[in-house]
Amino acid sequence: MNIAQGRPLRCSSSRAGQNRRLPAEAGVWVFILGDMTVFALLFFVFLYYRRLDLVEFQSSQQSLNVLLGQINTLILITSSWFVARFMGAYKTGDYLKAKNFLAAGIVAGGAFVAIKVFEYTEKITAGDTILSGDFFMYYYMMTGIHLMHVLVGIAGLLYVYSALSKQRGSLLVVECAAVYWHMVDLLWIFLFPLFYLL
Repeated sequence: MNIAQGRPLRCSSSRAGQNRRLPAEAGVWVFILGDMTVFALLFFVFLYYRRLDLVEFQSSQQSLNVLLGQINTLILITSSWFVARFMGAYKTGDYLKAKNFLAAGIVAGGAFVAIKVFEYTEKITAGDTILSGDFFMYYYMMTGIHLMHVLVGIAGLLYVYSALSKQRGSLLVVECAAVYWHMVDLLWIFLFPLFYLL
């Protein structure tokens, strides 16, 4: 359906009066549940090995740049807020405001990536690589996987932005991109204290 018609797009299966439904495709929720389960297992593995060598893990953790971690946490939370505002504007048919909120969310996501790359460069230059011990092995592995999720999420948001610019799109696709982005934000909220504050 054309976005230019001025009303929000809905799934073909929805009926009049049925405003409450789980957003996005069921398959996306299955993927998110599986992804969160994998990360939960990685969290437990990290905590198990941390308990076995607490001194090494704590000393390695102290070399991380907590300020950069805090800034990135704020950036992702803000980006998630922008995406939530985008969805609100999109569903009410205010597509100009929706595009602006979405663009802000994408820029914030890009800022997260830039800061994370800077942080990796800073650590590697200081000699802290993935081979520097168990802590850094888990740090680079888990935050690296998360960074890939961020890049995929940004690509999804860019696709939605492009569709809006061409006055095309589907509510289902928009919701899938937004839900995925919120998952990326949620994962970082767990990763940040795990590596920087614990």
